[in-house]
This record gives sequence, C-alpha cells and structure tokens, in this order.
Amino acid sequence: MKQIIVIRQDIAMSPGKTAAQSCHASVSALLKSKKKNVDTWFRNGQKKIILQAAMEDMIEMKKKCDKSSIVSCLISDAGLTELEPGTVTALGIGPDEEKKIDKITGSLKLLK
Repeated sequence: MKQIIVIRQDIAMSPGKTAAQSCHASVSALLKSKKKNVDTWFRNGQKKIILQAAMEDMIEMKKKCDKSSIVSCLISDAGLTELEPGTVTALGIGPDEEKKIDKITGSLKLLK
C-alpha cells in the first residue's frame, strides 16, 4: 500500500507552499479512502511518494484514477498567499495497492 502526491512542476511555489499543498493532497485523499485501505496503510508505515508532473498530466491521472476506482483528490489553491485563486497545485492518490497506482504514476519523476 502507498499514497502518491503529485506536485505541479510548471508553476513556482516556495518550499513551504509546496509542503502545504502536499499535505492538503495527502489528507484529502486519505479522508476519501476506504477504511480497509487506510488501516492497512497505517499498519505498514504510511508509505508516501512525492512526484512531479505538469497540470495536463495531473488531470489525465485524475481521470485514470476515477476509471480505476482509485481514490484521488485534485487540489486547487485558495489564493490567499502566493498563487491565484483556483490554481491547481497537487494531486493526492490513495492509499491503495502499489501495483494499481504504479500503472498510473509509474513513469513520473520524483519531486526535486
């Protein structure tokens, strides 16, 4: 079991903003997840991987998650600090089975 957080790479965010958006994506996806998946994920160390992608790729991944019945949450910023309101910043996926998630995110690079 793992959770994936995808951060939008084609906009500038400070490290703090990136961390906050990652947290929003993680918690939002977790709250929508099946209890069985959450319990298993917690027992096995709460594996999280942070990846990067362009917005178009994030939208496509969201659609693939929906078709595959994998919980995902697209995060849009409120616009109170660095970004314009409604700016898409992150995508939270899972927790769910690694094999299922890897089919959708396996080609992405780690966030640097």
